[in-house]
Amino acid sequence: MIKKDYYEILGISRDASTDEIKKAYRKLALKYHPDKNQEKQAEEKFKEAAEAYDILSNPEKKKRYDKFGHSSSQGDSGGMNMEDIFTNFGDIFGDAFSFSGFSNYKKKNIKGSDLRIKVKLTLNEILKGIEKKMKVQRMKMAKGVELIFCKNCNGTGQITRVTNTILGIMHTTTTCSICGGLGKKSERLPKGVNNQGLKKKEELVSITIPPGVTEGIQLKISGKGNDAPFGNGIPGDLIVVIEEIPHEKLKREGKNLHYDLYISFPDAVLGAYEEVPTGDGKARLKIDAGTQSGKTLRLKGKGLPFLEGYGRGDLLIHIIVWTPKKLNEEQKKMFQQMKNEENFIPQKSEKSFFEKVREMFSS
Repeated sequence: MIKKDYYEILGISRDASTDEIKKAYRKLALKYHPDKNQEKQAEEKFKEAAEAYDILSNPEKKKRYDKFGHSSSQGDSGGMNMEDIFTNFGDIFGDAFSFSGFSNYKKKNIKGSDLRIKVKLTLNEILKGIEKKMKVQRMKMAKGVELIFCKNCNGTGQITRVTNTILGIMHTTTTCSICGGLGKKSERLPKGVNNQGLKKKEELVSITIPPGVTEGIQLKISGKGNDAPFGNGIPGDLIVVIEEIPHEKLKREGKNLHYDLYISFPDAVLGAYEEVPTGDGKARLKIDAGTQSGKTLRLKGKGLPFLEGYGRGDLLIHIIVWTPKKLNEEQKKMFQQMKNEENFIPQKSEKSFFEKVREMFSS
């Protein structure tokens, strides 16, 4: 499904000011708020507007979006839910939803706890991106749980106490200790069900992992965490923590890959062609005659993709000339004859090691 342009969603121009962005979002949020608008598509339009505002109201996110489009937020795979919107942007509504309907909406949308799992990826999977199907143990609302109206709080989930003080009448509101703020409590719990009416069940969850993720990055899958107590709310989220499986030959450094290529002394002198591994296959590399040990060759675009979806890093090949430790008599004699030849006497490199590194990364 093709996502709509954020500027188009809010009905503003690309050079709109911060105040204009906020004003446009507030107008749409008030129009499509689920407490006021009962149309079928209202909640989706409400979320859509909030997502657009989240990007365009943040200078850094807006800059990336203007440059890369929707791919700039590719890593945030969870999207926005109603809980996120009210938590992050609730102050924008002001007093427009101070009536009971808004508080009821928040109360019924108690959120279940989040789950956290680790996913191990190979270098090839990180390079291309992958969809993984993982078995997740989730706490789900159990069948056969009977709930009754909580008489202690009259179904409100809160206890209000009125106290007379020298300063006047004081109202103190606390969460009901009997129902835990739900307004309902369990009458009968089946076997294996906890006191919140939840039971552990295994579920196969599909996780889409974009190319270019790094060790430790967290992806959020909305609604795939534990159910809210007694199913009276929205499920929590599934937090996916990425772990990288080290490659046997390539070493990762950010978006670049490194490979140590060992060549023989004759190949260094005469030149050769070598096959080197890449993240998704192999590449044929030309070694020029007279190549020095320590030289670094670069294959542009053979590294890992940027998570933002624009460009790829490089593969850096470090040449190491292998020197044999044992020679037979004939080989020793040959090298003795070459030892004092002028072109076998070490010469100072035209550029220092640090100059070469600086030049390599600036080009």
